[in-house]
Amino acid sequence: VQLQASGGGLVQAGGSLRLSCAAAGRSVNNYSMAWYRQAPGEQRELVASISRGNSISYADSVKGRFTISRDIPKKQILLQMNDLKPEDTAVYYCRIEYPYRAWGQGTLVTVSS
Repeated sequence: VQLQASGGGLVQAGGSLRLSCAAAGRSVNNYSMAWYRQAPGEQRELVASISRGNSISYADSVKGRFTISRDIPKKQILLQMNDLKPEDTAVYYCRIEYPYRAWGQGTLVTVSS
């Protein structure tokens, strides 16, 4: 499966971006999905996840600022990122968590101070 993340870019601290993730040729509406990020020189970390039953969890560092959701008609997973900080700078990846695991291509988010 080919997952494609998009929506990254350059934004000033305090700004917002919305990332989207879709799978080519199939729907992820019934999949467990997650967003990860990897900053330069750092390990990849889990940012947010949404289960098949739509249970949601967030990393402590993004709670209250990021929102993961599904766009059912568009068959996409979204990550709304508000009040962005320079430490949010990273390549963001979406991943299918269940019923199998698959990584998508990342999208770069750069937050300037």
